[in-house]
Amino acid sequence: MQETEHVPPGPETPVQEAPGLGGLGATAKELAERASALVRLELELAALEIKRKLGLLGTGIGLGVGAAVLLFYGVGFGLAAIAAGIATATSVWLALLIVMLGIVLVAGILAAFAVRAIKKGAPPVPEQAILEAKLTKETLRHDGHQ
Repeated sequence: MQETEHVPPGPETPVQEAPGLGGLGATAKELAERASALVRLELELAALEIKRKLGLLGTGIGLGVGAAVLLFYGVGFGLAAIAAGIATATSVWLALLIVMLGIVLVAGILAAFAVRAIKKGAPPVPEQAILEAKLTKETLRHDGHQ
């Protein structure tokens, strides 16, 4: 048997391709095609998932609106029942006036809380982040020296 010396491929030594393989160019092309197909499948999956979630979101919003309408009517009937109960001890107009004053009082309290919350949140500027940025700027300007 004759031993041959193994010479690593270099610029002067041609690389022998295995039979049936397309070489580096073909492999790169196939890799690009597979990557493209994978991206297309991922986008299709994302689109289907978004479509499904939007359908569920729409159903949830519709059911929520229906519940809000029924709650609105329920509160109205509850207030009417309160007025009817008070009307057994007083006249009907006085019972309705008492219920109306109670509603206005609750609405006024809620409005006061709303104004207070809005004043705390306005203007919507990240004041703490701005202060930290100014402090960082001053620190960098003075290069850490006092």
